[in-house]
Parts: sequence; C-alpha cells; structure tokens
Amino acid sequence: MSNVAFEPLFGIVLPYMTELNVKTRDKSENIVALRKEGQVPAVFYGPKEENTPVTINAREFIRVWGEAGGATIVDLKGVGEDKEVLIHEVSWHPVTGDPVHVDFYCIERGKKLTVSVPLEFVGEAPAEKLGGIVTKVAHELEVEVRPRDIPQSIEVDVTLLEELSSAITVADLKLPEGVKPTVEMTETIASITVAKEEVEEEVRDIADIEIESKGKDVEEGEEKEGE
Repeated sequence: MSNVAFEPLFGIVLPYMTELNVKTRDKSENIVALRKEGQVPAVFYGPKEENTPVTINAREFIRVWGEAGGATIVDLKGVGEDKEVLIHEVSWHPVTGDPVHVDFYCIERGKKLTVSVPLEFVGEAPAEKLGGIVTKVAHELEVEVRPRDIPQSIEVDVTLLEELSSAITVADLKLPEGVKPTVEMTETIASITVAKEEVEEEVRDIADIEIESKGKDVEEGEEKEGE
C-alpha cells in the first residue's frame, strides 16, 4: 500500500470547503466487510481531537480527493459538530488503486500548518534553444501557512532559465501572500544541464581507447615477427 501525505493537486486556491459525509465506526467492526460494501475505514484526529474512527463512501471520497487533494479544507459532516479537516494521509490498494484507509487532520482555526505544496512548472526555457535541458531538482516545496491560505500548487516560471548556467532558486518563486517557505531561499528548484555534450565526449573517449588498444595489438604483432 502506498501513502500520500499533504500532497495537494491542481493549480488554484479554492475559497470554499468541500463537504464529505462520514459515519462513526466501532473499532470492532469487520473492516474487510466494510470495504466490500463500498466503505472506506478512516480516522480523524488533531491537537484538540481524540482519534475517532469513522467510515466514508469510497466513491464520494475519490470525488473529494480529486477536488481537494491535501490542500483544501474538507468539512466532515455526520459526527455531531462539523469538523474542518485536511486529508492528511491516504493508503491505496497496490493492485486496484482503491483507497483502503484515510487519515483526516482536524485543523485549529488561526494556527499555521507546515505542508508540502507541489510545484507546477510553466513556460519554456530559452536555454533549451541553446542545447540545454531543464532539470527539475525539486517537485514540491515545504511551506508554513494558515489552512485557508494553502495554495494547491506553486508556479515555477522556467522562462527565467535563459543561459546554460541559469538556475531557479526558492527566492525566484512568486509565493502567494501568507505562504512562507521553510527551506533556504538559495535552495535550487530547477537548473540547466547540457547532457548532449557530455555524451559526445564520452563516445570520443571510448573511441580513443579502442584506437590505442588496436595500436598495441599491432606493435605486439610486429615484435613477435621480429623475434
């Protein structure tokens, strides 16, 4: 089973909350039977919330995951007072790809969270016309942000890669208001490499070795004839 934690999708900030109906679950219930009925066992917890087992409809969860990912606040309904949560972790079946367990993290209003937001690379790098290749060093960025300000992605403008020596760092990113990176501003996000020249050089080196080897064979043959 694979796990996904705080991995938001798409490229916009949704100002609304996605709703998801849940039912409280007894820990003694047969989980296998629940899954056969199209239900997914789940749990929600938080700084001021005890671990509470619940079940959710598999199809409804897949819809919500597609809309919200891990970056949009989800409004859990059906457990007394509604709970504002983030989808913290999802376990998927390795063969069917169906969700088999979900963790929801109850947020505290006004408190900041540390989450990883995916990077969306946009534009074309001018350096590619010079023979360079864009190398994506990072695919997500860890940031500190209030729950309602979590962006679902952060754009990386690769048009900044103008020369073969160009690189994009965290400092070059246009971060939304209220979003603060937890890593160094000098950390590299993308750069340019020139793989073609390296390959050609390697081929030349191999050719030189073969020529030298053949030369040795000829010399050894001449020496034997002289003997």
